[in-house]
Amino acid sequence: MKNKRRKNILAQTKGYRFDRKKKERVAKEAIKHAGRNAFRDRRRKKGDFRKLFTLRINAAVREMGGISYSKFIDTLKKKNIGLDRKSLAALAKDHPEAFGRLLESIK
Repeated sequence: MKNKRRKNILAQTKGYRFDRKKKERVAKEAIKHAGRNAFRDRRRKKGDFRKLFTLRINAAVREMGGISYSKFIDTLKKKNIGLDRKSLAALAKDHPEAFGRLLESIK
């Protein structure tokens, strides 16, 4: 039973460096820290992507329309255009001509 538990712990630390992959006590600690960081960063990732979307939209709006990001989003809301930031950023990055048409339609 004890050996099975030890093998399971060491299997989880496969690819870690130094004693973290070989010694049970250090491996347990490494697993604990890795789990904590993974949990935190799964939530943090959502905010990181939102910042990236905002940055891409802002760059495209300023380049094409000469207005600010906040005025652009405000105008979209007032015109009841229900595109989220992820799809707006994808339009701005991958299909700038379609994004330009969207900008023209809200002016």
